[in-house]
Amino acid sequence: MLKPSNREKLLTEGLRVVQELGFSGASVRDITRAANVSLGSFTSHFSSKEAFCIEILEIYFERLNELIAETLRNDALAPLLRIAVYFDRNESVIDANGIQSGCLIGNFSADSTEHSAAIRSRLIEMFGYIQESLKYCLDAAVAVGELAPVEDTDELAAYLFSSFQGAILRAKVEHSVGPMRRFKNVVFSRLLVKKAA
Repeated sequence: MLKPSNREKLLTEGLRVVQELGFSGASVRDITRAANVSLGSFTSHFSSKEAFCIEILEIYFERLNELIAETLRNDALAPLLRIAVYFDRNESVIDANGIQSGCLIGNFSADSTEHSAAIRSRLIEMFGYIQESLKYCLDAAVAVGELAPVEDTDELAAYLFSSFQGAILRAKVEHSVGPMRRFKNVVFSRLLVKKAA
């Protein structure tokens, strides 16, 4: 088996370091030390810390996209089940990676948008796709009669996404999945209640 290249090591270890320490808190030296490569190796592969962080953000979002394809965009599952599984799987991933690390896109939203217009712009696109995927499920739930008609599914999708990010942030502070579980309990007991037969 081939040994990972320095670039791969920087991306893999750097993602972990930036997720733990944040955009501002993680230095290039922290990243190279974790990857066990020289500073020169970093500068030969990445033009700047911002360029590096955009790449790890894309790697993170690619994984999230796979999850979205398996859940929110998976027409083989009932629409409300897709949403529930999406939230459950996110919780599992965040718990497995260490709750205090949170969600990279949420972390970058709080930590890097003042420093990088490029990261801010890409986050807006990512948020839009996640919101649209939630809306896709909500529209499907209404269409098949799982959910009573909703006046504005886009607004509801935006609320669900923003609220879940808030629950993740609080879980990160509390080092507990409790806030994410409370969020899901409220959503499925009060907001996404199945239409009465």
